[in-house]
Amino acid sequence: MNTWVFSVVSRCLQLIGLAVGAALFGALVVACAVVQTAGMQGSIGPQDSIALLPITNLTDVPQAGLRAESITEATLRARGLRQLQIYPPQLSTETLFEPSERKAQLEAEKWAKAQGIRFVVYGSVDEWRYKIGVDGEPAVGLVYHLKDLQSGQVVFSASGGRTGYSREALSAVAQKLAVQLLQGVAVGQSGASGSASLLQAAASAPASAPSAASAPARTR
Repeated sequence: MNTWVFSVVSRCLQLIGLAVGAALFGALVVACAVVQTAGMQGSIGPQDSIALLPITNLTDVPQAGLRAESITEATLRARGLRQLQIYPPQLSTETLFEPSERKAQLEAEKWAKAQGIRFVVYGSVDEWRYKIGVDGEPAVGLVYHLKDLQSGQVVFSASGGRTGYSREALSAVAQKLAVQLLQGVAVGQSGASGSASLLQAAASAPASAPSAASAPARTR
């Protein structure tokens, strides 16, 4: 009798272990990121001027570029770039028409040069959606470039895509990806090392699936 009970309990524990392992494997598969970066030479000091230029929207989601810009601005300031300037609204590529993206980018760079700005950050968003399917996981794709206007050289580039859990907000996934990509931007001593460490920890921390009661509402 005791042998039979022990056998049943052991089998139950094995099944529980398999279920937990499958759940963890599923979490790793669902919430993942693919990132590619090019190392930056030098760093941006607190005396260096820097501006955020338009983020080109390559998706079919209206104003995805503006949403990516907002997240990018917050991430750069959190890294210590408090001197960050933003391009004038009239240079935005998010209009009802379809302006030439390349022309808009050149106009933005002209504005930055006229302001005496040395570094500019620009890029594109190529994915901003909830995947079609039962779970509908959020998916984001971003590309960033950091250009030195004095030399005309791109000194840093990063691109990546990230997916999240089905109940995770799209903006939360975008925030994690932006932090992960922009942590490669070298910032000089400006009293922001603590903020940078916190951002890196947030980007590398594994995502946790929220409960149904606390799941954020989806905003497309």
